[in-house]
Amino acid sequence: MPHLMNTYGRLPVAFTHGQGCRMFDEQGKSYLDALAGIAVNTLGHNHPRLVKALSEQVGRLMHVSNVYRITQAEAASDRLAAISRMDEVFFCNSGCEANEAAIKLARMYGHQQGIEQPAIIVMEQAFHGRTLATLSATGNRKVQAGFEPLVSGFVRVPFDDLAAIEQVAARNPNVVAVLFEPIQGEGGIHIAHQDFMRELRQICDRKNWLFMVDEVQCGIGRTGAWFAHQHAGIVPDVMTLAKGLGSGVPIGACLATGRAAGVFKPGNHGSTFGGNPLACVAALTTLEVIEADGLTARATTLGEAIRGGLRADLSGVAGFVEVRGDGLMIGVELDRPCGDLVKRALAAGLLINVTAEKVVRLLPPLVMSDAEGAELVAMLVPLIKEFLAA
Repeated sequence: MPHLMNTYGRLPVAFTHGQGCRMFDEQGKSYLDALAGIAVNTLGHNHPRLVKALSEQVGRLMHVSNVYRITQAEAASDRLAAISRMDEVFFCNSGCEANEAAIKLARMYGHQQGIEQPAIIVMEQAFHGRTLATLSATGNRKVQAGFEPLVSGFVRVPFDDLAAIEQVAARNPNVVAVLFEPIQGEGGIHIAHQDFMRELRQICDRKNWLFMVDEVQCGIGRTGAWFAHQHAGIVPDVMTLAKGLGSGVPIGACLATGRAAGVFKPGNHGSTFGGNPLACVAALTTLEVIEADGLTARATTLGEAIRGGLRADLSGVAGFVEVRGDGLMIGVELDRPCGDLVKRALAAGLLINVTAEKVVRLLPPLVMSDAEGAELVAMLVPLIKEFLAA
């Protein structure tokens, strides 16, 4: 038995290699990857440009520490600033670390405004990570259970509910920021309305709060824009990224602009591995390929085709609730817990995920072809129909 700590209920399969949107197990069986390592493998598997860039960087430098300038981090930060219209980038290793940075930044911002007990508004059904601060911000008791006492300083409201935020604003003078996901991934693929985001931006401006978006799962081209909040035509004060940013190489980022820029000074925050040359080459190459190959537009077109195919084939099926999503971030909600579908799909050669108990989550690589998108629908629909009929 392997000596891994028992923190995951792993499926009984091990993959040896992948190519594009296909993965292969130890017996050579092929699987269509509709999960992309949970929105991580943006460019699929074994992408030639990424492999070449990483191989060359491994032969030069992998780690030098932030005691020194890192030109790869500078280049990656410049690219992120350009596509986000934001000013500062802090690199770390994961989404929860990026959100920790955002939470710390908001608290320091509050203290600089003379607020001794700064509070951050967060949403029901949110997921921001599993560190003590980020699980406290997360709106899921299963994630929090057993880790009390939770970190204080969070005020929870229903998702996509402007009136609830206005009520908090009226009675809580300690609020300094709002943190939310434009699309809740772990929460079941719930999408914030564009008007909600625009009006929340206005509230934050009026109250001098930080408008902070968690784009860890929905960012990096997945929804047909570089970042999901851009569909609303707004710019946040703080944005967090990870997952798809490095196409499989661990990297996270916390971006700041406006009143959030300049809050951190040397010594306020750090990361030993954050911004290392290898991870930043992965990020820069990912961004370059997305732009060169038009993968944001691809996410829009293919996402519409997949959602349309699923709706057409599942319409009227007893137990089917709805298909929702944006770009290649798709949820198929059923009327009952459907975790068993993950194993059924695995046996059929399809990699999917179930979140919020009743939602089949699809997060394909952005390089998926039209034919593979049609194949995904053709494989998934019979599995869902058979499951619901059982």
